[in-house]
Formats: sequence, C-alpha cells, structure tokens
Amino acid sequence: MILLIIVVAIVGWAIFAYNRLVSLRNQVDNSWRQIDVQLKRRHDLIPNLVEAVKGYMQFERDTLTQVVEARAKAISAPDQGARMAAENQITTGLGRLLAVIENYPQLKADENVLKLQEELTTTENQIAFARQSYNDVVLDLNTRIQSFPTNLIADNFGFKAAEYFKGAPEDAAVPKVDLSMTTPTAPRA
Repeated sequence: MILLIIVVAIVGWAIFAYNRLVSLRNQVDNSWRQIDVQLKRRHDLIPNLVEAVKGYMQFERDTLTQVVEARAKAISAPDQGARMAAENQITTGLGRLLAVIENYPQLKADENVLKLQEELTTTENQIAFARQSYNDVVLDLNTRIQSFPTNLIADNFGFKAAEYFKGAPEDAAVPKVDLSMTTPTAPRA
C-alpha cells in the first residue's frame, strides 16, 4: 500500500511538472506574440514617419535609409535571433531619427510629425514593456528547466531553454552627461 502511494505521488508530481513546463512554454510563445503585435505597429508607423520628414531632411538621408533598411531586415528575418538583432537596429535608428527631428524647427511644429512621433514613442514604451514581460516568462521557464528534479522531466520530453530578448550593444554604453553650468552673456545695450 505504501509503495502504491509513493508511485501515485511520483506520477502525480511528474504530471504536474510536465503541465507546468507546457504552461510556461506557452506563456513564452504568447509573450513573443505580444512583442510581435507591437513590432508590427512600429513597422507600420515607420513608413509614415519617413514620408512625413523626407522632404525636410535633405541632408539626413543616411538616417532615413538606415531605419528603412533595418525595418526590411526585421520583416524578412529568418529566425528569432536575426529578428532581435534587426529590431535593435530599428530602435537605434529611430532614436537617431527622433534626435535629428529636434534639429528641424519646421518638423517640430508639423502636426503630422508630432502625432507620428507621439505614436512611435507610445509604441516604443509598449515594446519595452512587452520585452520585459517576455524576459520574465523566459526566466521562469529556464529556471524550471534547469532546476532539479523538474530538469528530469524537461530533458525527457524535449523542453529547451528559451532565448532572452537582449538589448542592442549600444544600449549598454553609459551616456555622457555634461552638467557644467555656463552662464550666457547678456547682450549689451
């Protein structure tokens, strides 16, 4: 009787562990799809933003080209790793583009550009949140897969660790901040 109870407990634990791993794997997949939704929104906004600023930015063609090319790479990426790398290039390019827009007073005043800029900023925030959520679920899955005794179930049923969404290498650089206080000279009358 005791042996039967032990066997039932082990089988019950194995079923629970397997189902938990399946649930976490599905959460990882769902979290990636949430990132996809936001990335699609960003991909849809980019051509509109580029068209809105193209006429003003004659000397900034390289920035515009980089954003458009990175978008094309992301859309046609063959796997998740290549897609992550391309999306990081888009993030970097859009950051440069938005910084360049600040140098053009006509663009800063253009209602369409302002609206697109606001939508893009909101989308970038949603992407950051979705990436964080994705990485949290990946952490849960990977911890379960690597922890004893759940790793026995994971190994026997082919569960693999998921890849984290990593930021662009440029994001790790410490920004340079100049806090020097210079007093502007007042014009003399």
